[in-house]
Amino acid sequence: MGAKLFLVILAHPMHGRILRLNVSALQLQIAAALVVVAGITAVGLGRSLLGQASENERLAAENTALREEYESLALVAEERDTQFQSLSKLAYQVSIAYGIRRDGPAADVAYGTDLEPAYYSSINQFDLLTDALSDSGTAMRSVLANTTPSVWPVKGHITSSYGRRQDPFDGKGAFHPGIDISAPYASPVVATADGHVVSAEWEGALGHCVKVQHGRSGFQTIYGHLKEYFVRTGQSVRRGEVIGLVGRSGRTTGKHLHYEVHLRRINVNPYKYLRNRERHYKTSLAD
Repeated sequence: MGAKLFLVILAHPMHGRILRLNVSALQLQIAAALVVVAGITAVGLGRSLLGQASENERLAAENTALREEYESLALVAEERDTQFQSLSKLAYQVSIAYGIRRDGPAADVAYGTDLEPAYYSSINQFDLLTDALSDSGTAMRSVLANTTPSVWPVKGHITSSYGRRQDPFDGKGAFHPGIDISAPYASPVVATADGHVVSAEWEGALGHCVKVQHGRSGFQTIYGHLKEYFVRTGQSVRRGEVIGLVGRSGRTTGKHLHYEVHLRRINVNPYKYLRNRERHYKTSLAD
Protein backbone atom coordinates (compact mmCIF):
# COMPACT_ATOMS: atom_id res chain seq x y z
CA MET A 1 0.00 0.00 0.00
CA GLY A 2 1.49 3.35 -1.06
CA ALA A 3 2.30 6.25 1.24
CA LYS A 4 -0.53 8.62 1.99
CA LEU A 5 -0.37 11.83 0.02
CA PHE A 6 -2.04 15.13 0.75
CA LEU A 7 -3.10 17.43 -2.06
CA VAL A 8 -2.30 21.11 -1.44
CA ILE A 9 -4.03 23.52 -3.84
CA LEU A 10 -2.79 27.13 -4.10
CA ALA A 11 -4.97 29.61 -6.03
CA HIS A 12 -4.27 33.25 -6.84
CA PRO A 13 -7.19 35.49 -5.75
CA MET A 14 -7.05 37.65 -8.91
CA HIS A 15 -5.57 35.56 -11.69
CA GLY A 16 -7.16 32.35 -10.59
CA ARG A 17 -4.10 30.27 -11.31
CA ILE A 18 -4.04 27.02 -9.41
CA LEU A 19 -0.98 25.21 -8.14
CA ARG A 20 -1.40 21.64 -6.99
CA LEU A 21 1.19 20.04 -4.74
CA ASN A 22 1.28 16.49 -3.57
CA VAL A 23 2.72 16.43 -0.01
CA SER A 24 3.32 13.30 1.96
CA ALA A 25 2.45 12.99 5.64
CA LEU A 26 6.16 12.84 6.52
CA GLN A 27 6.82 16.10 4.74
CA LEU A 28 3.95 17.76 6.62
CA GLN A 29 5.32 16.48 9.92
CA ILE A 30 8.79 17.80 9.11
CA ALA A 31 7.37 21.18 8.12
CA ALA A 32 5.32 21.35 11.34
CA ALA A 33 8.36 20.39 13.41
CA LEU A 34 10.41 23.10 11.73
CA VAL A 35 7.70 25.69 12.47
CA VAL A 36 7.60 24.64 16.14
CA VAL A 37 11.41 24.74 16.43
CA ALA A 38 11.49 28.15 14.76
CA GLY A 39 8.81 29.42 17.18
CA ILE A 40 10.65 28.11 20.24
CA THR A 41 13.90 29.59 18.96
CA ALA A 42 12.25 32.96 18.37
CA VAL A 43 10.72 32.98 21.88
CA GLY A 44 14.03 32.02 23.48
CA LEU A 45 15.91 34.64 21.50
CA GLY A 46 13.36 37.28 22.46
CA ARG A 47 13.67 36.45 26.15
CA SER A 48 17.45 36.49 25.88
CA LEU A 49 17.39 39.92 24.24
CA LEU A 50 15.02 41.26 26.91
CA GLY A 51 17.21 39.83 29.67
CA GLN A 52 20.32 41.34 28.09
CA ALA A 53 18.61 44.73 27.79
CA SER A 54 17.60 44.56 31.47
CA GLU A 55 21.14 43.60 32.47
CA ASN A 56 22.53 46.47 30.40
CA GLU A 57 20.19 48.91 32.15
CA ARG A 58 21.26 47.57 35.57
CA LEU A 59 24.94 47.88 34.68
CA ALA A 60 24.39 51.40 33.35
CA ALA A 61 22.64 52.40 36.59
CA GLU A 62 25.47 50.91 38.67
CA ASN A 63 28.02 52.70 36.52
CA THR A 64 26.19 56.03 37.02
CA ALA A 65 26.01 55.48 40.79
CA LEU A 66 29.72 54.62 40.96
CA ARG A 67 30.63 57.67 38.89
CA GLU A 68 28.56 59.93 41.18
CA GLU A 69 30.16 58.37 44.25
CA TYR A 70 33.62 58.87 42.75
CA GLU A 71 32.87 62.51 41.99
CA SER A 72 31.58 63.01 45.53
CA LEU A 73 34.72 61.44 47.01
CA ALA A 74 36.86 63.61 44.74
CA LEU A 75 35.09 66.72 46.02
CA VAL A 76 35.59 65.61 49.63
CA ALA A 77 39.27 64.96 48.99
CA GLU A 78 39.66 68.37 47.37
CA GLU A 79 37.90 70.03 50.30
CA ARG A 80 40.13 68.21 52.81
CA ASP A 81 43.22 69.29 50.87
CA THR A 82 42.01 72.90 50.88
CA GLN A 83 41.35 72.76 54.62
CA PHE A 84 44.78 71.29 55.22
CA GLN A 85 46.48 74.02 53.22
CA SER A 86 44.47 76.67 55.10
CA LEU A 87 45.54 75.14 58.42
CA SER A 88 49.18 75.13 57.36
CA LYS A 89 48.96 78.75 56.23
CA LEU A 90 47.20 79.76 59.47
CA ALA A 91 49.90 78.11 61.60
CA TYR A 92 52.58 79.94 59.66
CA GLN A 93 50.84 83.32 59.90
CA VAL A 94 50.20 83.00 63.64
CA SER A 95 53.81 81.95 64.16
CA ILE A 96 55.00 85.08 62.38
CA ALA A 97 52.50 87.27 64.28
CA TYR A 98 53.86 86.06 67.63
CA GLY A 99 57.48 86.33 66.56
CA ILE A 100 58.09 82.59 66.66
CA ARG A 101 61.03 81.37 64.59
CA ARG A 102 60.11 79.45 61.45
CA ASP A 103 61.07 75.79 61.56
CA GLY A 104 63.83 75.81 58.95
CA PRO A 105 63.41 75.29 55.22
CA ALA A 106 60.77 72.59 55.75
CA ALA A 107 58.22 75.35 56.38
CA ASP A 108 58.69 76.55 52.82
CA VAL A 109 57.45 73.19 51.57
CA ALA A 110 54.17 73.57 53.47
CA TYR A 111 52.59 75.30 50.52
CA GLY A 112 53.72 72.77 47.91
CA THR A 113 52.07 69.61 46.69
CA ASP A 114 54.09 67.17 48.81
CA LEU A 115 51.67 66.21 51.57
CA GLU A 116 54.14 64.61 53.99
CA PRO A 117 56.53 67.60 54.36
CA ALA A 118 53.53 69.92 54.69
CA TYR A 119 52.04 67.72 57.39
CA TYR A 120 55.19 67.59 59.50
CA SER A 121 55.80 71.30 58.97
CA SER A 122 52.32 72.07 60.30
CA ILE A 123 52.92 69.81 63.30
CA ASN A 124 56.16 71.65 64.03
CA GLN A 125 54.40 74.99 63.79
CA PHE A 126 51.70 73.74 66.14
CA ASP A 127 54.30 72.59 68.68
CA LEU A 128 55.96 75.99 68.54
CA LEU A 129 52.61 77.70 69.11
CA THR A 130 51.88 75.41 72.06
CA ASP A 131 55.22 76.27 73.67
CA ALA A 132 54.64 79.96 73.10
CA LEU A 133 51.17 79.86 74.61
CA SER A 134 52.41 77.95 77.65
CA ASP A 135 54.99 80.71 78.28
CA SER A 136 53.20 83.91 77.34
CA GLY A 137 49.71 82.95 76.21
CA THR A 138 47.81 83.79 79.39
CA ALA A 139 46.68 87.13 78.00
CA MET A 140 45.50 85.50 74.76
CA ARG A 141 43.50 82.86 76.63
CA SER A 142 41.95 85.57 78.78
CA VAL A 143 40.89 87.53 75.70
CA LEU A 144 39.42 84.43 74.08
CA ALA A 145 37.55 83.60 77.28
CA ASN A 146 36.11 87.11 77.53
CA THR A 147 34.95 87.03 73.90
CA THR A 148 33.27 83.62 74.16
CA PRO A 149 29.56 83.77 75.11
CA SER A 150 29.16 82.05 78.47
CA VAL A 151 26.51 83.81 80.62
CA TRP A 152 22.73 84.01 80.42
CA PRO A 153 21.57 87.10 78.50
CA VAL A 154 18.57 87.43 80.81
CA LYS A 155 17.33 85.74 83.98
CA GLY A 156 14.52 83.38 83.03
CA HIS A 157 13.58 79.95 81.72
CA ILE A 158 13.98 78.45 78.27
CA THR A 159 10.58 78.03 76.64
CA SER A 160 11.63 77.05 73.11
CA SER A 161 14.81 75.22 72.14
CA TYR A 162 17.13 75.33 69.15
CA GLY A 163 16.30 73.20 66.08
CA ARG A 164 13.24 71.79 64.38
CA ARG A 165 9.85 72.69 65.81
CA GLN A 166 6.29 73.59 64.86
CA ASP A 167 5.81 77.20 63.75
CA PRO A 168 3.43 78.90 66.22
CA PHE A 169 1.70 80.90 63.49
CA ASP A 170 1.06 78.53 60.58
CA GLY A 171 1.56 75.19 62.37
CA LYS A 172 4.11 73.99 59.82
CA GLY A 173 7.51 72.51 60.55
CA ALA A 174 10.22 75.16 60.88
CA PHE A 175 13.81 75.54 62.05
CA HIS A 176 14.33 77.65 65.18
CA PRO A 177 17.83 79.20 64.93
CA GLY A 178 18.08 80.14 68.61
CA ILE A 179 16.48 79.69 72.02
CA ASP A 180 13.64 81.63 73.62
CA ILE A 181 14.06 82.70 77.24
CA SER A 182 10.91 83.72 79.08
CA ALA A 183 11.34 86.66 81.47
CA PRO A 184 9.20 89.50 82.87
CA TYR A 185 8.49 92.37 80.51
CA ALA A 186 11.27 95.01 80.52
CA SER A 187 13.77 92.70 82.27
CA PRO A 188 17.39 93.76 81.57
CA VAL A 189 19.18 91.96 78.75
CA VAL A 190 23.00 91.82 78.96
CA ALA A 191 25.79 91.09 76.49
CA THR A 192 27.07 87.55 77.00
CA ALA A 193 30.70 88.40 76.09
CA ASP A 194 32.96 91.34 75.29
CA GLY A 195 32.58 92.76 71.80
CA HIS A 196 31.22 95.60 69.70
CA VAL A 197 27.74 96.25 68.35
CA VAL A 198 27.45 95.59 64.61
CA SER A 199 23.77 96.56 64.42
CA ALA A 200 21.04 97.91 66.70
CA GLU A 201 17.85 98.37 64.72
CA TRP A 202 14.49 96.96 63.71
CA GLU A 203 15.14 93.51 62.21
CA GLY A 204 11.82 92.41 60.68
CA ALA A 205 10.42 89.37 62.50
CA LEU A 206 12.92 89.85 65.35
CA GLY A 207 11.64 93.38 66.03
CA HIS A 208 14.05 95.55 67.98
CA CYS A 209 17.28 93.58 67.66
CA VAL A 210 20.92 93.95 68.71
CA LYS A 211 23.82 92.04 67.12
CA VAL A 212 27.21 91.91 68.86
CA GLN A 213 30.48 90.75 67.27
CA HIS A 214 32.88 89.30 69.84
CA GLY A 215 36.39 90.27 68.76
CA ARG A 216 38.31 87.81 66.59
CA SER A 217 36.91 84.73 68.32
CA GLY A 218 34.44 84.28 65.46
CA PHE A 219 31.39 84.57 67.72
CA GLN A 220 28.38 86.77 67.11
CA THR A 221 25.31 86.94 69.35
CA ILE A 222 21.82 88.16 68.46
CA TYR A 223 19.19 89.49 70.88
CA GLY A 224 15.67 89.80 69.44
CA HIS A 225 12.12 90.93 70.35
CA LEU A 226 13.49 93.68 72.62
CA LYS A 227 11.26 96.38 74.09
CA GLU A 228 14.10 98.82 73.46
CA TYR A 229 17.90 98.87 73.23
CA PHE A 230 20.49 101.16 74.82
CA VAL A 231 23.44 100.70 72.45
CA ARG A 232 24.36 101.93 68.99
CA THR A 233 26.28 100.49 66.07
CA GLY A 234 30.05 100.51 66.64
CA GLN A 235 29.78 100.77 70.40
CA SER A 236 31.98 98.50 72.54
CA VAL A 237 30.26 96.42 75.20
CA ARG A 238 31.51 94.26 78.05
CA ARG A 239 30.17 90.96 79.30
CA GLY A 240 27.24 91.60 81.65
CA GLU A 241 26.59 95.11 80.33
CA VAL A 242 22.89 95.90 79.84
CA ILE A 243 22.13 96.40 76.16
CA GLY A 244 18.31 96.37 76.17
CA LEU A 245 15.06 95.23 77.77
CA VAL A 246 12.88 92.15 77.22
CA GLY A 247 9.87 92.92 75.02
CA ARG A 248 7.53 91.45 72.44
CA SER A 249 8.40 93.41 69.31
CA GLY A 250 8.36 91.80 65.89
CA ARG A 251 6.76 88.45 65.06
CA THR A 252 6.11 86.84 68.43
CA THR A 253 3.34 85.33 70.54
CA GLY A 254 4.49 86.75 73.86
CA LYS A 255 7.19 88.54 75.84
CA HIS A 256 10.55 86.82 75.82
CA LEU A 257 14.11 87.14 74.52
CA HIS A 258 15.13 85.39 71.32
CA TYR A 259 18.85 84.59 71.63
CA GLU A 260 21.16 83.27 68.90
CA VAL A 261 24.85 82.38 68.75
CA HIS A 262 26.81 82.27 65.48
CA LEU A 263 30.34 80.87 65.19
CA ARG A 264 32.28 81.88 62.06
CA ARG A 265 28.98 82.81 60.39
CA ILE A 266 27.46 79.39 61.17
CA ASN A 267 24.37 79.20 63.36
CA VAL A 268 25.02 77.00 66.45
CA ASN A 269 23.03 75.90 69.48
CA PRO A 270 23.25 78.68 72.13
CA TYR A 271 22.35 76.28 74.94
CA LYS A 272 25.88 74.89 75.29
CA TYR A 273 27.23 78.42 75.83
CA LEU A 274 25.06 79.10 78.88
CA ARG A 275 26.72 78.89 82.28
CA ASN A 276 24.93 76.56 84.77
CA ARG A 277 22.58 75.28 82.06
CA GLU A 278 19.16 73.94 83.00
CA ARG A 279 18.80 70.18 83.02
CA HIS A 280 15.17 70.40 81.99
CA TYR A 281 13.16 73.19 80.47
CA LYS A 282 9.61 73.80 79.39
CA THR A 283 8.60 73.90 75.76
CA SER A 284 6.15 76.28 74.17
CA LEU A 285 5.20 77.76 70.82
CA ALA A 286 6.86 81.08 71.59
CA ASP A 287 8.78 82.33 68.60
